[in-house]
Amino acid sequence: TAAKAEPPGPGGAIDLGAQRGRWAAFQERHRLSCEEAARLLLDAYEYRGLVKHTGGCHCGAVRFEVWASADLHVFNCNCSICTKKQNRHFIVPASRFKLLKGADNLTTYTFNTHRAQHTFCKTCGVQSFYTPRSNPDGYGIAPHCLDDGTVQTIVTEDINGKEWEKAVREHKTIRDMSKP
Repeated sequence: TAAKAEPPGPGGAIDLGAQRGRWAAFQERHRLSCEEAARLLLDAYEYRGLVKHTGGCHCGAVRFEVWASADLHVFNCNCSICTKKQNRHFIVPASRFKLLKGADNLTTYTFNTHRAQHTFCKTCGVQSFYTPRSNPDGYGIAPHCLDDGTVQTIVTEDINGKEWEKAVREHKTIRDMSKP
């Protein structure tokens, strides 16, 4: 029934008590299943202060959404591949990233330690996101691949990728940027 919410995992339904009517009205008003309503409310709570950005590659075969600040902290790395690709990116936890379409249209390039996963569209060649070596538990998102309208400001920080180990070791916050 609409009065019970099924939690993820074992344990069965949750008794909504006095909120039963509000829950049912919310689902009906927005035409949502119980799971869709729960996801919406959890996103609103867990992602407070964040906005949902959408974006993708040039041809549109790859599309994603990412929850991040409207004010982006973007890294400009001078390592060999970032220099060649002009890769500027901001880092988010994997839990805040969702590939909407195009998984079958992505291919991956790796080199050296093979920890960074440089994914790009097989059709147009655009890398709109990748898995950075510094944060293998998150994603590096190319701000220039976001759709218009959700970014307020961009602050760019140069990072010395030519001396990657030293730069990451000395950086105060980069490793924490992929933590929820």
